[in-house]
Parts: sequence; structure tokens; C-alpha cells
Amino acid sequence: MAKLIVSDLDVKGKKVLIRVDFNVPIKDGVIGNDNRVVAALPTIKYVIEHGGKAILLSHLGRIKTEEDKAKLSLRPVAEHLSELLGKPVTFVPATRGKELEDAIGNMNDGDVLVMENTRFEDLDGKKESGNNPELGKYWASLGDLFVNDAFGTAHRSHASNVGIASNMKQTAAGFLMEKEIKFLGDAVENPQHPFVAILGGAKVSDKIGVIKNLIPKADKIIVGGGMTYTFYEAKGLSIGNSLVEADKVDLAKEIIAEAGDKLVLPIDNVVATEFNNDAPHKTVEGDIPDGYMALDIGEKSVELFKETLKGAKTVVWNGPMGVFEMSNFAKGTLEVGTALGDLKDATTIIGGGDSTAAAVELGLADKITHISTGGGASLEYLEGKELPGIAAITNK
Repeated sequence: MAKLIVSDLDVKGKKVLIRVDFNVPIKDGVIGNDNRVVAALPTIKYVIEHGGKAILLSHLGRIKTEEDKAKLSLRPVAEHLSELLGKPVTFVPATRGKELEDAIGNMNDGDVLVMENTRFEDLDGKKESGNNPELGKYWASLGDLFVNDAFGTAHRSHASNVGIASNMKQTAAGFLMEKEIKFLGDAVENPQHPFVAILGGAKVSDKIGVIKNLIPKADKIIVGGGMTYTFYEAKGLSIGNSLVEADKVDLAKEIIAEAGDKLVLPIDNVVATEFNNDAPHKTVEGDIPDGYMALDIGEKSVELFKETLKGAKTVVWNGPMGVFEMSNFAKGTLEVGTALGDLKDATTIIGGGDSTAAAVELGLADKITHISTGGGASLEYLEGKELPGIAAITNK
């Protein structure tokens, strides 16, 4: 179902509430990675360049104590946004009340305002993350139009997305949200074949829905990371001390039977005696010996995965191939990322923190068609679930 986009709206002279995803890493007031802020710029610029007043809402981290509030203010993000836009950005250290209302009332066309972290409302009961009806209605009253550009929270029903949307006549998607819907939606509903999914990470339970949804759609499903060894156990292979979800072994057997030769598992693994970057390690094929745990895929698996990717027209990658945060066990993830970047004439989509970090580390951002800004949201989209944040956007 096609959704209204910000460019479908007449924003001139209007107060435009924009839900952005400024949930960025901040330490001692310094932003560690501004990808999400940069990703929101096209929508913000569109609104202000077309004479709208941009009022930005975002959450940042989780707020459980007053100390959290001190560490998780959006002020540093507003200041950084001002630098990126090359113009003043008003920051209001409040989520409601006279100070916020007056600041919005004083805005001129083309102005930008950032209100305080929406999750400050969670300190007194989960008003934001619990989609408190009164809060959603109040925030909606501050603007004339609502644009949701925060794909990272689209799988959650919060006051700042669904709550506002349900109190507005028209809600549109921002350009980032539009891009996420297009690429992830096409991959799930209308992929160009051959279509290959690469799924990694620690747990089968995190990816069951995705695997089951993609079996009838994908030509190959490559599995790596810790979830591999639950499949090994299901196949009767020895796994040593490797990670396993014992209660998911029967499910893994079902998936193996259902997927048949579509499922591609590692054939060799880098194993170590303990979960430590400096632990002695070696590469073994097949069974994993007692006293060892698998922490990465081996070189033969990398070659197998590269061969599987050859000629692919659509590739979705979510999750690392090994313990990516340890340099000795990051090679498999980095090699797969490189192979993805080398594909010609393919639509390549990456979602999930570690896969995205690998792509950035390899300098692949320009070679990948789309890097999703939402880990949990992209997973649920790949599962075929309807995301409340998207469902609440007005259909064209």
C-alpha cells in the first residue's frame, strides 16, 4: 500500500511535527556516530526549504532515573544538527508546557526546533513508550501536519509516532522512511532473483520469523554466527562448547527439512578454547572438538558463501558471521561484507548494528544500495509483520 510522502504535503506556513530517529551514541556530550542525524537531513531540508516550520521529536536511550535525564538530553544533537544545516536550531529543554508552546509560537517559516528527549516522559510512568493517549493528543496539538521519518521506532507503538498520527488528519512518511519501505518492502514482496538472504547473529530465536518468511521467497538463505550451532546440533554434528539454544533444536530440524538445499551453513569454523580475543584458536571442518567453541566462520565457508552470492540480484544481510567485536574473529563478517560490496547490478540491503558497523568499517557505504537505520524494525519487516509506525501513516 503506497503511503503519503512529505513531498505530497503543502508545508508552506505550516507547523510540521517530524518524528526523527536521533537515538545516537552520546558520551560526555559528544556524539559517537551521527549517521541517523545525517539520514534525517533530506526530510528536514525539504520542509524548511518549502516554507514549513520543522518541529523535531526524538527519543534517546532509555530513561529510568533522574541521572539518565542528565546524560541523555538531546541538546548536543540539536547543536550538531545546527552545524550540519548551517543555520540556527532552537533547542527547548521540555517535552510539554509553556516554554515549548511559546517557542513554537515564535517560529518563522523555515525555522527548526528540537524538543527534549521524548522518553523524559517515561520517568513518570511509560507515557511515551506506552503510547499514552493524552500525551499523543497533546503533541499532535502543537502542529498542523505530522511526518514520520523514524523507521528505527516503526515497530513500536509510541506516543510520538502512532499517538500523534492517530490525532492528525494527515500523516506522511519522510524520505528516509520512504526509502526503508521501498527497499525492504521490495526485498520481501517483489525481489529480483536470484534472491539471497544472509542471516547471522547469536540466536536462532531472533531470526525464526525471518527465516520462515523468506524460505518460500529466497533462492538461498546463508546462515552464520552463533545461531549456526543450533543447526549443527539439529544435523547431529558435534558442537563442543559452542553456543546452542537447546529448546530450538527441533525447530532447526523443521527449518532444515522445509528449506532443503536453500539453506547454506558454514562448512568450517574458527574455534577457540574460551570466549576471548587472545585465546588460542584454529580452523576445523565439520565437528567441533570438545573443549572448543566456534567464534567465526572459516575460509572455506567464506568461499562457499561468496560462491552462493555470485550472480545474486537481491541480497539482504542481517547479523554478523562471528564475534565481530573481537578482531581475531571478525574476518568472516568482513569478508562477507566485502563480497557484498563487490556484487554487480544487485540490490544490496544491510540491517542490524554489527552488519552495518562492518559495512562502515570496510568503507562500503557507497557500494551498498541501502543500509537500514532500524535493527529491530528491519527484522520485523523481513518477517512480514505490519509495523504500527508505518500502518499509522496515511495511505495515498
